[in-house]
Amino acid sequence: MNEQPNAPMLSGGSRSIVQTWMNALTKPNEETYAQIAASPEAKTSTALLWVFVGSLIQSFVVFLMQGVLMSQMMQNSGFENQMGTGLVGVLCGAPVLAAISVVLFAAFTGVVQWIAGLFGGRGSFEKLVYVLAAITVPFTLISALLTALAAIPFVGLCFGFVSLIAGLYVLVLEVMAVKAVNQFDWGKAAASLLLPFFAIFCCIFVVILGLASLLGPQLQDILNQISPTFTP
Repeated sequence: MNEQPNAPMLSGGSRSIVQTWMNALTKPNEETYAQIAASPEAKTSTALLWVFVGSLIQSFVVFLMQGVLMSQMMQNSGFENQMGTGLVGVLCGAPVLAAISVVLFAAFTGVVQWIAGLFGGRGSFEKLVYVLAAITVPFTLISALLTALAAIPFVGLCFGFVSLIAGLYVLVLEVMAVKAVNQFDWGKAAASLLLPFFAIFCCIFVVILGLASLLGPQLQDILNQISPTFTP
């Protein structure tokens, strides 16, 4: 990837939220993201508010879907319906998950921009977090709808496949956004965005290996105690 860096950041005019989100998803090019980043509304507080609202809606949908499924399972098993308790859990749990999503999104964006800076990127956290929010938040809302549709019998698998394709599309848009904001080549943009994912995967893998080594003997003893019970 030896292409020339992007053109200087363009100045962007004011746009509505819906227009900004639509442009971010339906006009995938570097000029679009440069204009979004240069918008007067490109502020960290606005981006994090979008993330909170989007995550809150998604959490409500996921919790409600899980509550409906659990209610059906309990009714089929002859247990008393605890829908009221589940609703309280939704109202309490969704805001907490939304707040956690905001913290994780801000931390992830900060790491991405830090790596981009090491690669010579000329962007800033505020510009990047605003552009990434303009991409991910509408996708979060669409994902909430697809989650609800995925619960439909027989056709749910199709919506799950659509969610996977949409997720890959958003990943490409995010790489493009990092490239536009930091004005460097595709390789550096992809590395800036994907290296944190790789680091997280490595940490999880190490933790799993550590737990397996610690709990392995105990699990083996439990299996040895259980196996005679099933011996004919």
